Amino acid sequence: MAKKLVALCACTMGLAHTFMAAQSLEEAAKELGYEVKIETQGADGIQNALTPKDLAEADIIIQAVAITPENNDRFDNYDVYEISLQDAIKNAKGTIREIEEMISAEAQ
Repeated sequence: MAKKLVALCACTMGLAHTFMAAQSLEEAAKELGYEVKIETQGADGIQNALTPKDLAEADIIIQAVAITPENNDRFDNYDVYEISLQDAIKNAKGTIREIEEMISAEAQ
């Protein structure tokens, strides 16, 4: 069973950075062997919404946001790694690896 990474990306205008971050995270997650699903909250509304099942099955949950996302309370019972949109765009693979290291350290 593949590891699963889910993420939510949202920026203030919801035009470019939201989708650049989503694409970068998706590519990096796939490269690292994750099944991936990414929700975007942009100018076109919520796309690819994360379901309760998605959140329950996720090994890693990331929010790359510059605003408070809509329906944010659905993340209340989960460990969510908040990163900047710039980290997601410029260093998604490195950021995911840092999160993996934090999870590994917490498990010991």
